[in-house]
Amino acid sequence: MTFYRPEKPPLRTYAVLAAAILAVAAAPILSLTGTLSAEAFASSGDDTLRAAPYAFSIWGLIYLALLGYAVWQMLRQAPETPALRAMAWPSVIAMSGCALWLLAAGLELKAATVIIIVGSAAAAILGLFRAIPHIKGLGRASSFFIFWPMGLLAGWLTIASAINILTVLTAWGLITPATALPAALIGILAVLAVGSAVVWRLGRMTYGLPIAWGLVAVFVAELAAKPLVAWVALVAAIAMLAVSLYAGGPFRTRS
Repeated sequence: MTFYRPEKPPLRTYAVLAAAILAVAAAPILSLTGTLSAEAFASSGDDTLRAAPYAFSIWGLIYLALLGYAVWQMLRQAPETPALRAMAWPSVIAMSGCALWLLAAGLELKAATVIIIVGSAAAAILGLFRAIPHIKGLGRASSFFIFWPMGLLAGWLTIASAINILTVLTAWGLITPATALPAALIGILAVLAVGSAVVWRLGRMTYGLPIAWGLVAVFVAELAAKPLVAWVALVAAIAMLAVSLYAGGPFRTRS
């Protein structure tokens, strides 16, 4: 006897669960080996743009949300809906990418980290775009477990993609000390532009909140050394939060 609904494809259902477990377990598994660590790679772009270390605590919330989504979609009480069908396989790609990125970063495969994190962000956003037309009629539980976990992941991967790209370009010497300031500003503005466009299209604040969180962490990290970058990041964070609240709130007129 299974505890998921018979109409749910078993391969898809268990692939979502496996991808979520892999995403959560990858970091502790790699750290237990004692040979692979993403810390050295992540710090190689600090001269261009960095976020305060506390920002990465958001992974705890994201991991919890992903596990909740993975377990929920297996339950018999969770209905098989067009929204779940639209989200499931993109979510497998996005969650698997979280684990693959840690491996690539630990191995210093710089180009691979960019491909993986951008691809994972794109997959998560695509899943949200595919699912959002089917949101009408979803129960509260279905709406919560589909859109909150993947929204948080997609938003965080968006800002993480920008920092990752700047990190790689800095490590390769393509961003020099002379160009670090404009590169950082371009990165922040690009995050704001992409984030605002996506959250407006989705109409769900969940995606924008992690971006605002990350931009505030950039402000905290860069205030002493790069005040211009810090203040631009703070203004971008406020703008991102405002757009997110408006797009996902009751004041927006929807077609």
